[in-house]
Amino acid sequence: MAAALQQSVVALRAAAAAAPPARRVAARAVALRSSNSIAVLRISTGGRRRRGGATMIDTAAGSYAAALSDVANGNSTLAATNADMEKVATIFSDKAVFDYFANPTVAIEKKLELVADIAKTSSLQPHTANFLSILVEMKRTDMVKEIAKEFEKCYNRITGTEVALVTSVVPLESQHLAQIAKSIQRLTKAKNVRIKTTLDPSLVAGFTIRYGASGSKFIDMSVKKQLAEIAKQLDFSDIVLSS
Repeated sequence: MAAALQQSVVALRAAAAAAPPARRVAARAVALRSSNSIAVLRISTGGRRRRGGATMIDTAAGSYAAALSDVANGNSTLAATNADMEKVATIFSDKAVFDYFANPTVAIEKKLELVADIAKTSSLQPHTANFLSILVEMKRTDMVKEIAKEFEKCYNRITGTEVALVTSVVPLESQHLAQIAKSIQRLTKAKNVRIKTTLDPSLVAGFTIRYGASGSKFIDMSVKKQLAEIAKQLDFSDIVLSS
């Protein structure tokens, strides 16, 4: 998968090199079509005015993601579509790729050809590829990463999945991650637990776990924490060293 993503990014970078500077363009509607279902959204995304504490782009991203999740759920491809959106978000994280698709001087047909290449090299589901094509046509590819994040939330809600971020100094063994998943499942009563991992050398040893809504729950099993607690207990403030 990594090789396929890299291939897509390299191809898009080459295409972007010859393209003029990009400008942001707003869209007002999107139609999500697949072989099995149709979902239509009409969303005004002309700006970033706030509604109830969230920006309009966040609200729109959630609506796009909800429509895509309805299609994926109807097709029984939720997990595959979630994986698709992670791939797409990775590709669009590259600045050259993002700028190319945002460039209004590049013909829509050229962009759609590249979408087809992405779909092929990344083995996207047909409805995911179609969804990405529609975002291109409606000039809303600036929202891809936000939509991917919102889709993951939809996926987690529908499947009863709890996401836990495990941070450690070195990669943990699969059996250790499985034990952590079981512990999080016991704590949250979730149907499923998905473990995401990241590395942080500052922990010295051990690991931390963040889970819950917006990562509100935190378990610290790191040596860094233990050292901090020891330092707190050992109060040397009254000791005066003679010169």
